[in-house]
Amino acid sequence: MLNERAGKILAYIQSFTREHGYPPTIREIGEAFEIASTNGVRYYLGMLEKGGHLKRSGRISRGIGPMSPQAATGIPILGRVAAGKPILAEENHEGTLETGALFGDPRGLFALQVRGDSMIDAGILAGDYVVVRGQETAIAGEVVVALVGDEATVKYYRPKADSVELVPANPKYEPIVVAEESDFRILGTVRGVIRTIGR
Repeated sequence: MLNERAGKILAYIQSFTREHGYPPTIREIGEAFEIASTNGVRYYLGMLEKGGHLKRSGRISRGIGPMSPQAATGIPILGRVAAGKPILAEENHEGTLETGALFGDPRGLFALQVRGDSMIDAGILAGDYVVVRGQETAIAGEVVVALVGDEATVKYYRPKADSVELVPANPKYEPIVVAEESDFRILGTVRGVIRTIGR
């Protein structure tokens, strides 16, 4: 378990690296956190390295790097999900989103890229990434990723007495009605949407 300052230093290293394309030096970390001694910075870097959060090379000035693509705050991208007609749900690791600053602890989160336009009135467009908290239950009205048979889709969750409706946010589409005996389960609730401008 990292202490608070070590966690902040790790977040700074990750943020700096994303912004500049290379990691900060020990001196830059010291200046950012008002640590006068380079040995003080090395103490925290050693703690992070022991915890498996980063690796260091002492032979180069910017020799700090993450242990793996998923180190610390990465949310794994597991594939694509339909926002139109359901598509086959395939779990394929396609990289990570470094969004710990937005969503906090990434454990239990995953991301799916959206296909289709059935959720456009909810602000979920084709090509967006939905960030999902993996869980098997949801509250009526929440946006969920649901599995119907072998097909996954993102919709509003509306439970009924003897069925479940998966409701689109586009008047062009009808709700998907899931009967009680159907092979249906909730994979998670949508916690946010990430969109790239100019793709």
